[in-house]
Formats: sequence, structure tokens, C-alpha cells
Amino acid sequence: MSQIFKSYSGIPYLRLGAGEPLVFIHGLGEVKEGWANQFEFANQYDLIIPDLRGHGDYITPGEISIKNFAFDIISLLKELEIESAHICGLSMGGMVAQEIYRQAPEMCRSLMLVSTFHFAPQQLGKLFIKYRKATTGNKSPEAIAARSAKVCLYSWTKENIETFSKYYKPNKKYFFKALEACLKVNNLTLLPKINVPTLIIGGQYDSVIPVWVQFMMHKQIRHSEFVIFRNTGHVAKLEAKDEFNQVLWEFLNKHKMAS
Repeated sequence: MSQIFKSYSGIPYLRLGAGEPLVFIHGLGEVKEGWANQFEFANQYDLIIPDLRGHGDYITPGEISIKNFAFDIISLLKELEIESAHICGLSMGGMVAQEIYRQAPEMCRSLMLVSTFHFAPQQLGKLFIKYRKATTGNKSPEAIAARSAKVCLYSWTKENIETFSKYYKPNKKYFFKALEACLKVNNLTLLPKINVPTLIIGGQYDSVIPVWVQFMMHKQIRHSEFVIFRNTGHVAKLEAKDEFNQVLWEFLNKHKMAS
């Protein structure tokens, strides 16, 4: 069973399993428990799954930025006396994973960048924020979750929508600050410098971050691996859980440190 801990600096996180450290980083509006389908990795890995600032149980966050999200995770790993870990991030979490590499490349054994991006044109970002604010309005959390599920998922089954909504819990106070932080990301010069094993994953029908964006990232990161999940949207870890986990298992097992 997973247990919820808090670091000395107040970062809430789940920790379960044993083995090489593996960090899972959730996406915008999501909570750490959203990685429940990946808890099976605790069979071979030491899972560390934090809440990012302004998400889940991290409700007194200070300044919201991708830089600070990454700083928190680096600080948590240092507190746990973990020198390096495999880092897997979904969407906004993938941006945080890239920033962890920027700040502390020696702490990254490998990177798994899932349905994420590396650069947002400034004008496009402003338009997107304006659109999201207009469509969110004063809707209830349940209505927002249901609408977001239909945007993020390709398969609108009752089970998928219920599971998505269970772990998608945007904090109104911090959501748009986190969204604005995402849209400031510019890793155009960082990607060619990444020299750890890197897996990039995209969803065929991702309407949030189209799969061609991950293809561009793959072209920029030398020797990276690139996988497209067919018939999935933005959350392959949910819609294609077994296939998603299998791809991660194969990648991680290839890049375990020599014992």
C-alpha cells in the first residue's frame, strides 16, 4: 500500500516499493493519486509520486512556476538521500521533468516525457488562457472535470470518464497560475543537450498537445525513443494502461543501472 508523506518543506508525496528510484509527475489539475494504474512498478522500483504546488494536498505553495515545481522535486529527492532517479512526467509533469534535467542533470537516470511539449509561442499561449477562462467560468468542479475528460480522452466510456474525474481536481486558486507557467516554457536550446536515455510518448488523437509536438521533441533529443499510442488521447496511462505500462517496463529495464 502507498503511504502519504510530507517532506520537511511540506511537499506531500506517495512512496511505495523498493529498488531504483522512479519519480512520477502528474499533469495540470491532476493529483498524485492519478498514477494509481502505475503502482505496479513498486514491484521493482522505489516509487516517489509528489503533488506539485497548488495541486492535491500541496495547498500552501508559494510561487507557482515550472522552475519551482522542479526545485521542489529535486529538494525532495535530496531530502530522501536519493542521488538520481528515473523521471517520468505527463503533460505539465513532462515540462517539470525537462526542468529537473536543466537544474540537475546528474539526478536524472532517464527521462520519460509523456504527452508534453517543450515550447509555446507567446501569442498562442495568451489566446489559450483567454479561451480556458471563458469556458471554465463559474461551472461546478464536477462539470469542469466532465468537460475536461471529454477533451483529454479519446474513448468516452463511463469507466474512463469516472476514473479521469476521480483524479482531476483542479484548484481554482492556482490552476490558471500553473497554466500560465506551462505556457512560458521554452526548452528549444535544452533538448539537444539532453544526453540521458529518453523515451517520448504521444497519443494518436491527443487534442491537448498534438502528437507532432512530441515528434519534434524526438527529433531534437539525440538517440531518444518515440512511441505513439493508437486510439488514445492525452492520457494514455489511463486509456491504454496495460500497453503504456509495458512500454515503460521495457524502457526502464533497458536502462537500469548495472548492479
